[in-house]
This record gives sequence, structure tokens and C-alpha cells, in this order.
Amino acid sequence: MKPGAAPTAPRRLRAEFKEKVWGATRLTPWFPNTTAKTGEVWFTRPEGAALPLLVKFLFTTEKLSVQVHPDDEFAARHESSLGKTEMWHVLRAEPGASIALGLRQPISVERLRQASLSGEIESLLHWRPVHPGDSFFIPPGTIHAIGAGLVLCEIQQVSDITYRLYDYGRPRELHLDKALAVAHLTPHPGPQPHHVEPSGAELLAACRYFRVEKLHFTHPAPLDPAPAMLTILEGAGTLAAGQPYSPGESFLVEPSAAPLEIHPASPTTLLRATVPNPS
Repeated sequence: MKPGAAPTAPRRLRAEFKEKVWGATRLTPWFPNTTAKTGEVWFTRPEGAALPLLVKFLFTTEKLSVQVHPDDEFAARHESSLGKTEMWHVLRAEPGASIALGLRQPISVERLRQASLSGEIESLLHWRPVHPGDSFFIPPGTIHAIGAGLVLCEIQQVSDITYRLYDYGRPRELHLDKALAVAHLTPHPGPQPHHVEPSGAELLAACRYFRVEKLHFTHPAPLDPAPAMLTILEGAGTLAAGQPYSPGESFLVEPSAAPLEIHPASPTTLLRATVPNPS
């Protein structure tokens, strides 16, 4: 914090609801249920603030497209954008819910092109059963798809560059040439193991772009005041200066944040996402 600057409390982010054909109307307990099929809820920046990461909730009743994201270099060259590295944390999963990450076995670029056009790509993907509490790291180039019956919290670079390989016959554009240029034609290692740190936090994912920890609180406790995004998954209570929180809210902790303390009125679980300092 600059000398003489006043500390600031965490800033509540605005939830922006996006309707999708594959979305859901049951959004509780994070948001009120709707009549529209909400697929994504983005947390957008407050006025005058820049978000270091993009946090979303995803609600699915149908499969999402088979897609892939570029890295920074490709995205800068072709899209004038950052690339997209992301992670998912599963909040709810209906029986039999699954996601696809990577291919079952290595294939050629031409085989992938043909499979994308014919729909065979679905059977070439490695579909994995998922359960609440699972986490997955999706680096650029990973071919992936999210199945039906899921609620995920997604944390990613601030980018919306997606290349679709296959979309189940929906009338949306595919991006085969760019997708094939960036896709990894190999399997994916699977779920992220969770590491419990000495503080008791669960480390869900860590890379050059973000570090995501899952924290649990039942009693008042201090919170690290370093810049971060805090996303409430369960529970209610107050943060700094009596600021209330509830499930489905996300807060920006800025560099000038005041000392933080959480006061849970009910058992609370949150995700804390930070951007590592460059080495």
C-alpha cells in the first residue's frame, strides 16, 4: 500500500448472468432459480478496478461443445488477446455426470479433423466421471467438453477465446483450423490431487497464472490481506467492516486492502484465487 493511502475493504463483484442453450434454471443455493436457461454467471469488475482473473459459475443440463483454448503466444498473434488457462472445481454433479479431458490415445491432426466433422470425436475423448469436490486443471491446448448435470466454479485468465471442434449439430460456428493448430493430440493426466497446506487450506491448482486454495471456516479467523479474489461456495457471515457474504458471491481484495477477518455465522467454504508473483 502506498504511504498515506487509506486501506480498502474487499469489493463485492457484480454477477452477470448469461443464457445458454445448455444452461439450467436451478441455480440454488448460489443464486435464485430462473425461468431462463442460465449457463454461466461471470463476476465482473467494479468501476475503477481491474480483475486479475475471471471467475465463473457454470450450470449445465446438456453437453457443452468440444473445444480447445490457445496459449498466450497464439492468442496474441491471431486474436490480440491473452490465451486461456483455466481450472474447474466441481460443486454439484448429478449421478453419471462426466467431463471430457484430452484424448483416449494419441491421434493425427487429420484424424482429429475428420472426427470433428463426423462427430466421432465424442468417442475419442476421455470422458471421466466427476463428483463434488473434484478439481481439474486445463492448460491451453487441452481438448475438453463439459457434460450435463454439473455445477462448476471456473477460474481462468481474463480471456474468452474458445475454438470449437464439435457442437452436436447446433448451428454455431466451428473453428477447426485454429483449433487443430493449438490442440494437444494426447491424453490428459486427469483430476488434480488436492494438497493440504500447513495452514489447513486445500491447494486445488497452481500455475504461472493463478493459485487456487479452498478454505474452510467455522469460527472467526484472519484472512490473508494480499490481493486475491474470494468466492463464497457455502455459508454466510461477514468480512472486513461487517461486510456480509453469502453463497454465490465473489469479492476482490485489492492491494490496499485493510486487515481482513472472517466471521462465519454458519460453516463457510470459499475459494481464494491469487496471481503468483513473477519469478
